[in-house]
Amino acid sequence: MLFNLTPERLIANLIALLIGMTIHEFAHNYVGWRMGDPVPAREGRLTLNPFVHINWVGWLMFAIIGFGILGGAPISPYRMPAQNRRWRWLAAVAAGPVSNLLLAILFAIVYRLFQSTILSSQLLSILIFSLVYWNILLFFFNLLPMFPIDGWHIVYSLLPPDLAIQWERHQQTTQYIFFGLLLLSFLNIPGLPNIFGLLIGQPSSALLTFLLG
Repeated sequence: MLFNLTPERLIANLIALLIGMTIHEFAHNYVGWRMGDPVPAREGRLTLNPFVHINWVGWLMFAIIGFGILGGAPISPYRMPAQNRRWRWLAAVAAGPVSNLLLAILFAIVYRLFQSTILSSQLLSILIFSLVYWNILLFFFNLLPMFPIDGWHIVYSLLPPDLAIQWERHQQTTQYIFFGLLLLSFLNIPGLPNIFGLLIGQPSSALLTFLLG
């Protein structure tokens, strides 16, 4: 990605990721607050101000090389009411990736409605494409069932209590697997399949084609 990155694409990537991750973290915080966790409101996280949510170094890394720590949400199931806590936590965790999917659909609709106008401007067409593409990518990336990604917490919430305990015991193992797969994807060793490409790239391309035509 670094080698074919034009100034226009870099700008579009930065804008798309800024919007995608701000909405992603806001969704976590807002739904977490609605589910009973008081900390997002106490820390001023119920805002669409990107300065509150974004890790700026990670934001630049993600735009340039395709990976970076973009932000975080101070939500916890243990601060939510005990009643239906499992489902409250699921709603708060799933809110982030779902918000990215909804953003991708929204910008795809904008593209289809104003396609001729958008295609008449190279910068605008690159920006709309980036907004759809990156939000799809963030959606699938955050569904990976590996700690500390949202997908790990989604699986944890969906499992019955006895299996959830076992899943939690292997939390660190899934984190090692995640970083191992990440390293392999950057090394690009001949003969070894790109697991992230299979898990994220292929479904992202399929959904992108479906949305944009």
